[in-house]
Amino acid sequence: MACLLQRAAETWPDSPAVSYDGETFSWRATHDRCRRMASALVGLGVSAGDRVAYLGFNSHWCFELFFASPMAGAIFVPVNFRLAVGEMVACLEDAEPTVLVVDQHHLGQAAAIAEACPWLETLVYAGTEMGPEGMTGYDRLLAGAVDREPVASGDDDTLVIFYTGGTTGRSKGVMLSHINLFSNALGGIPRYCMVERETHLLANPMFHTAAGSRVYMAAMTGTHSVILSRFDVMELMHAVERYRINTMQIVPTMLQMILDHPKFSELDFSSLRLITYGAAPMPVALLERALSFLPGVSFAQSYGMTEASPVVTVLDGDDHSLEVSRLARLESVGRSITHNHVRIVDACRRTLPTGEVGEIAVKGASIMKGYWRAPELTEAVLQDGWYYTGDSGYLDADGYLFLAGRIKDMIVSGGENVYPIEIENLLSRHPDIQECAVIGVPHDKWGESVHAVVRLTEPGLATERDIISYCRERIAHYKCPTGVTFVTQPLPVSTINKLLKSEVRKMILL
Repeated sequence: MACLLQRAAETWPDSPAVSYDGETFSWRATHDRCRRMASALVGLGVSAGDRVAYLGFNSHWCFELFFASPMAGAIFVPVNFRLAVGEMVACLEDAEPTVLVVDQHHLGQAAAIAEACPWLETLVYAGTEMGPEGMTGYDRLLAGAVDREPVASGDDDTLVIFYTGGTTGRSKGVMLSHINLFSNALGGIPRYCMVERETHLLANPMFHTAAGSRVYMAAMTGTHSVILSRFDVMELMHAVERYRINTMQIVPTMLQMILDHPKFSELDFSSLRLITYGAAPMPVALLERALSFLPGVSFAQSYGMTEASPVVTVLDGDDHSLEVSRLARLESVGRSITHNHVRIVDACRRTLPTGEVGEIAVKGASIMKGYWRAPELTEAVLQDGWYYTGDSGYLDADGYLFLAGRIKDMIVSGGENVYPIEIENLLSRHPDIQECAVIGVPHDKWGESVHAVVRLTEPGLATERDIISYCRERIAHYKCPTGVTFVTQPLPVSTINKLLKSEVRKMILL
């Protein structure tokens, strides 16, 4: 992917590439910094196939390492800073990086990691100064770097290892190649209707592929990436106004916080053209508010996963319509992007006909090489080029994909299959419900029964009977909750804001 950065530097040399913490770097300067950092890494002993890790908040240093690491022939490993130290150590014991770059906020974790990982040869401080004793300063390394030609890489060489969220067990290292991430960018840019030289706000964590993959889209389109160290509503809104942001990537909960903020109406959002979102469906009521408060802004939803680099399907702006005849389309996650093929299979992995629910399988150039050092896990999900996602859903006659949830989350009640996402989508439209989750709970007669966990916009606005009646008026009775638990605190989510059903079950069943 170094060629993308070089092309950006040649095509838009003086245009802004990255802004972080009040400082802006042009594409020429960014290319120069990445090239010199690659040279510095080689000088530290990094060779082809070695891993270079980054532990820290979003920053221009992190942005640069997505390019500098492969320019040194190395594989970049962004570390989830939200993990406990023991979990970080587990990931790095798996990846075995020789260099760890760490920011000022995670020096304590880095010291613990270094003590537990004797093969970790060098700690680099992400900053302009030298950093603590025994650490080399990132910018000092740049200043003393000897210019070298970047190390050539093959299309199928591993570019980045992203570690999964670990919500179903220990985190797995997903190996994404140059061609994987190039295909994701090539397919995603037209479906998102991205244009050259716009300004994009990057606030989601870059250790996750949804945000991390955007650095390559930026280089392909000459996009100016405005990086926030982490999501803060007020900081985000000020950045939109200050930098005249055109596009940004969020999750629905972030949008809700923006629209609910008392200062929202005081700031200028007129530059905003496109909001892309994922990780969770957009409740229709929230979309209605957004379209009202942000006129002229287009919305696009993506469905994907780390193993797909990450985008599988996109529901584009034209499909975000509130016309009654088209509302059903908002229940979908759109159609597959270029280079991807999607099919629905049964338990024997035979293709199912249109409209039938089964496991979602994806094939294409953006599908991962496999899991790092885990051939048995790779073989379980990758067969004949198809990646079997573990998600269930169905395709309609027009090729739109509708999710039914994780296969393991399916509820079997009285011999009927119930897919929680259908009930969750329905409950999200209830005017008094802020958020919800649906799980199966043991039942003596039916095996399992449907149970809803609900947080209201204000306590006491609705009763259990109200919620159950609301559902029974709209869907088959066997799908409806037989019980409701009301909570006042936000439901548990992962580090990438995905609902943690395992934690919700613990709340109810323990």
